[in-house]
Amino acid sequence: MSNTIRQYHDNDFDEVLTLCQNTHKFDSFTKELLHEKIYEDPFFNPEIIWVTTEGNAIVGFLMGTCRMDIRGVNYGYVKLMAVKESHQRKGIARSMYELLEKELCSQKVDVMRLGDVPMNYFMPGIDPRYTPALCFAMRMGFNRFMDTSNLVVNLSDREWSDEKKITALKSDDIEVCRATKEDKDELMDFVAEEWKLWQFELEMAYKTNPVAIHVAKLNGKIKAFSAHSANNIGLPWFGPMGTHPDLRGKGIGKVLLYRCLEDLKNIGFKTAIIPWVGPIDFYSHHAGAVVERVFWRYEKKLTE
Repeated sequence: MSNTIRQYHDNDFDEVLTLCQNTHKFDSFTKELLHEKIYEDPFFNPEIIWVTTEGNAIVGFLMGTCRMDIRGVNYGYVKLMAVKESHQRKGIARSMYELLEKELCSQKVDVMRLGDVPMNYFMPGIDPRYTPALCFAMRMGFNRFMDTSNLVVNLSDREWSDEKKITALKSDDIEVCRATKEDKDELMDFVAEEWKLWQFELEMAYKTNPVAIHVAKLNGKIKAFSAHSANNIGLPWFGPMGTHPDLRGKGIGKVLLYRCLEDLKNIGFKTAIIPWVGPIDFYSHHAGAVVERVFWRYEKKLTE
């Protein structure tokens, strides 16, 4: 039976959910999570989301998206992809990807990447245990350029507070508190100075009740922040977090980290995920975090 590629329709959602659940053996997809990944992407475009059907059954799914003008570069992404196991290595992924690449080339995209989509992503690259995905990347001309990792923290073995440090910060006129609605404009302006791409995640964290953001204020002005539940709804997701360069080294990051971990513990999570990590030693030292997963990052340059 021949296959047909067409654009994704809203009424495909349940069947795509089942496909993702069956093919992502090292991950867990809920209806709420997949809905967030598709429909809450800040640049959601149904014209670059495809399904492959065999008869009336969906056997392949590919979601594309883009992030334009990141430090002068236009990026396109394969955000999510799934092919029914019995239909892998039959050119389905290739055919859908070629449609995506052609379309994004017409939109002046410079570089294609796999998975590591700023603002709203599922995982920050390819878990190498998904070996067929690695093979797909290489066949499509992608090059591995970096690795990253997700850490996991056991939330149940301690209380997440450091009152001694909080008292010391107060003596320096630094107050740590939960962000309020009234703080939002100031926080967004502060983040725009150095971490503009994180504004969207903070918007998501503001949708929770209570607000899933903590801030540190020096003389009433926001100088640091941490957040959780800003990505991957239903997962114990920490981040983003940032501190103004002038205040680094004072222990503010540790206090803000602990505030978020305590929130996640109070929600009922036994562990927290710290994704796409740079400073592994910081999280290991202060929270006992350990590397849970490693991701290989791939890109393909479409323009020189």
